Amino acid sequence: MDITTVGIIGAGTMGNGIAQACAVSGINVVMVDISDAAVQKGLATVSGSLDRLVKKEKISAADKDAAMARIQVSTSYDDLKAGQLVIEAATENYDLKVKILQQLDAVLAPEVLVATNTSSISITKLAAVTKRAEQFIGMHFFNPVPMMALVEIIRGLQTSDATHDAVKALAVKLGKSPITVKNNPGFVVNRILVPMINEAFFVLAEGLATPEDIDAGMKLGCNQPIGPLALADMIGLDVCLAVMDVYIAEFNDSKYRPAPLLKEMVAAGRLGRKTGRGVYQY
Repeated sequence: MDITTVGIIGAGTMGNGIAQACAVSGINVVMVDISDAAVQKGLATVSGSLDRLVKKEKISAADKDAAMARIQVSTSYDDLKAGQLVIEAATENYDLKVKILQQLDAVLAPEVLVATNTSSISITKLAAVTKRAEQFIGMHFFNPVPMMALVEIIRGLQTSDATHDAVKALAVKLGKSPITVKNNPGFVVNRILVPMINEAFFVLAEGLATPEDIDAGMKLGCNQPIGPLALADMIGLDVCLAVMDVYIAEFNDSKYRPAPLLKEMVAAGRLGRKTGRGVYQY
């Protein structure tokens, strides 16, 4: 299948990043969210990101204009009918994703592929609530999408070879380096990464070092480009907690228990960069 138009559910950080990656690569995009304000904000984010690339001479002004022209925004799922693939990039919440997937079944042709950008929820479980389980797959992008090369392609038990091959080919067309992963909570990268972030919150709560020194230790000692606490702020502390909640529920192993400090900060609304305050002040 040649994918020339992609629908995207969600105009937030991940959704607009995926939209940018597609549009720059010559793919037409329909980006949908619940309100006009949300989609316009997403569109403005893409425009600003492309402006920075123009300023750095990574792309030309004409390239930017062409990419922006490929992005259509809407608040109606009916406008997704033109695509060969729809990528769900909504909040990391199972019930919300189920609702979206069932709404997509009502409007999309049976042959249209659907991917979820979930970072931890079972692809097999999500596929089971759709009417297109063989055409359903995980396509996990990493933040910031335009910059990060990795895409995890996650097969559910039901995912067909044709679906896998088409989505993997699209990832390559976007200039990404996809890896194929079996369905399991957290898949590969977040299975390793998020428990490390969680452990950093335990270390912080125990007062072993300041946030700055914890992050500096991991950057200088492990050659990481960003420390785990700063990364948590970038990802969103609520997202980190949601992933750990999935792990503890699915594995029933105490090593995946969320750090109490992480839970408390989420309860306080200190979610990281998106709220202006997390471990650090922004």
